[in-house]
Amino acid sequence: MDNKPYLIGISGGSASGKTSFLKALKERFSPEQLCIVSQDNYYKLAFEHQRDENGHINFDLPECVDLDAFAEDLSKLHSGETIHRNEYRFQHENQQGDLLQFNPAPIIVCEGLFIFYYERIFKQFDLKIFISAEEEIALERRMKRDVAERNISEEFVLYQWKNHVLPSYRKFLLPFMAQADLIVNNNTHFDNSLLVISDFLWQKQDKASR
Repeated sequence: MDNKPYLIGISGGSASGKTSFLKALKERFSPEQLCIVSQDNYYKLAFEHQRDENGHINFDLPECVDLDAFAEDLSKLHSGETIHRNEYRFQHENQQGDLLQFNPAPIIVCEGLFIFYYERIFKQFDLKIFISAEEEIALERRMKRDVAERNISEEFVLYQWKNHVLPSYRKFLLPFMAQADLIVNNNTHFDNSLLVISDFLWQKQDKASR
């Protein structure tokens, strides 16, 4: 790795399985080996967000995220600096969460919806991975998650999916899938892709330790 962290970007649509993939990847490495930074903690507070014609906040727009701050922090991590960021609370959008600390590591993973769309972030990656799932499957996963974990009605989940999620995915994510180095198809499972990527990263680490 030439003494510089190996920077990985992982993007994909809502409910494509990014969180599950990252959790599985994280379990294969120690905190000293791998650092994960999420776009989620760079969402602006609710009063700064754009609302649609019905008065609902559209969280699926790049301008809802402080992408400049995200790019700067990623660059600092890449240079060996520790960064701090308040956790974003999705059900308390006007309150700052706990202060989180991210330490530099040989492997840094950056995940989020708009990390390929925003050039200042995109150009920093050594490896770009896109998690893909069919729209019907992703909607089913989002429905289960938002109803159970975020106490959102099925009706409003469908409203967001139709008016916010899909238009954003097709405009800000899908056009950049072709620029990914690896595409992980996650309609049923990602086991094979996880194994390949994990082995590749372990090889990178072995070379760096010699």
